[in-house]
Amino acid sequence: MSAFDSFPLGQPAFVTDVLDRAAHLRRDDEKLFAMEQKPSSRAYVVYRDSLLVKREGDKARALLSIDEATRCGANPGTIFLGLRDGAAVFGMGMPQAAAEKLIGREDYAVTELRGMAMQGAIPPQELSAIAMAKSMVGWHQRHGYCANCGTRSAMKEGGWKRECPSCKAEHFPRTDPVVIMHVASGEKCLLGRQKQFPPGMYSCLAGFVEAAETIEDAVRREILEESGIRCTDVQYYMTQPWPYPSSLMIGCSARAVSEDIVVDHSELEDARWFTRGEAALMLTRTHPDGLAGPHPFAIAHHLLGRWVHDKS
Repeated sequence: MSAFDSFPLGQPAFVTDVLDRAAHLRRDDEKLFAMEQKPSSRAYVVYRDSLLVKREGDKARALLSIDEATRCGANPGTIFLGLRDGAAVFGMGMPQAAAEKLIGREDYAVTELRGMAMQGAIPPQELSAIAMAKSMVGWHQRHGYCANCGTRSAMKEGGWKRECPSCKAEHFPRTDPVVIMHVASGEKCLLGRQKQFPPGMYSCLAGFVEAAETIEDAVRREILEESGIRCTDVQYYMTQPWPYPSSLMIGCSARAVSEDIVVDHSELEDARWFTRGEAALMLTRTHPDGLAGPHPFAIAHHLLGRWVHDKS
């Protein structure tokens, strides 16, 4: 099975959630502590945009025992992610010094998450829990102090809340909504590329939803700002959690009512119209000019693939 086969149409990375989040356990500190001590409990350990894995031959195992995680230097104070087949699963962070000590070891490695997922090195059914761990660990690392009074806050409820001991303010993890859009005009679709994309790669346009803005308005505004194209008929398709650091990609389609592109070069390097046939070749990496669409890991691939296969 290739990495592309890991994410069939309609199933991008991070969407297959096999955990029971068991939110009713988050306030029971005593029970969570006891679960953490059980041999059956497991953890995902994240370091920035990377993941701690145990090397087993030519494969890598991301789901570690608590003992394996702590022996590699993972931080104490675990985040309760939920239950898998009755066993507790936690998220743990790792300091830079511990990650550096693993360099050159043959049994463990700290490896970039996105690359492993795109290569199919991690089972797709594990990616949702890993995304949860990555988002939650990152949130705690960035929000250690009360935004209200500046006092160091404390982790509560299995990591799903921080509480200020001084002013008693409660702080909760946030998710940032992002719209990502497939824009079509008849048998053509609009795709753009950013400077950091691999050579020849084009993808769907995207942008953050702003305060007091509907999803539909965000879709129309972002398309207009980045490409100069006006759109209508915004339709929802699906969402994808995106742990960079903690976003929710809201996949939509829209119909263009203009076709003259005016690229905002502060956002995009280029934007072009592509025929349905060209898009199909880009998705399969067989375009004669070496052009490529987004990887099936990302929701953009599935937005584009849905349109390519929709002949109506």
